[in-house]
Amino acid sequence: MSADRPMHTLHDKAAILSEALPYMRRYAGKTFVVKYGGHAMGDEAIRRMFAEDVVLLRQVGIRMVVVHGGGPQIGAMLERLKIKSEFVDGLRVTDRETVEVVEMVLSGNINKGLVAAISRAGGLAVGLSGKDGGFVTARRVSRTKRDPDSHIEEVLDLGFVGEPESVDGAILRRFIDAGLVPVVAPIAPGRDGETFNINADTMAGAVARALGAERLLLLTDVEGILDRDGRLIPELSDRDAHALIDAGVIHGGMIPKVRTCLDAVENGVAAAVIMNGRVPHAPLLEIFTERGVGTLIRAPRG
Repeated sequence: MSADRPMHTLHDKAAILSEALPYMRRYAGKTFVVKYGGHAMGDEAIRRMFAEDVVLLRQVGIRMVVVHGGGPQIGAMLERLKIKSEFVDGLRVTDRETVEVVEMVLSGNINKGLVAAISRAGGLAVGLSGKDGGFVTARRVSRTKRDPDSHIEEVLDLGFVGEPESVDGAILRRFIDAGLVPVVAPIAPGRDGETFNINADTMAGAVARALGAERLLLLTDVEGILDRDGRLIPELSDRDAHALIDAGVIHGGMIPKVRTCLDAVENGVAAAVIMNGRVPHAPLLEIFTERGVGTLIRAPRG
């Protein structure tokens, strides 16, 4: 026995594999859509581990799709180009000049870098945006603001900010059936040929619905959904999630993430999870252990 590999360490590893085996059997052949985003994208070590996790999951038979964000990288590039940017309800107002930069960053450096990371980890990946094969068609997003004095609602122009109107899952399935991991940048064309910037959570949810995924995993900068006392809620029904939004327990930037999960589980996805992407090997911990990580929202029963 090697001095640096004591027996208890080997036993621990065997126990981990034994715990994971039933989940490997359960999920083999199932589709998982993972949204990769947040500050973990800027950490090279975390990105390498994420790529290794994706390859491992694919090798045990799970059909993987990755949808990525890139907000911090877009912000840095806009700053370098001295292009001003503002947000409304967490969405970046995107004029014609800005959307060109957004597409360059998302479909270029970030997308191809993630494809390369998966390749270095031993997998096969293909980089896509909604424009490729026209598999996503987007429509313009609008938001309204109510004047507190007159109570008149004003429609806000967000520019080229969109949301998926349709997703052709058959195109993604062809890549998946060929053993590839589609890596999707959240850019898509409109019906008139415009280019739209889409929130990555929203894109991931739409892709998961189109594929009838077993799981939608949202890797973010937060631990998951917290209760009034700041403690992690491990699991929620769709009804309980709606109630927590109405009660104000789920608030701020967590609301659109939870609504994305709810929309997914109420439209064919078995379950969705919000988790901290900065936790090393978070997808493996969620999928292959009994406790998992983050907060799981299940589909409605019956």
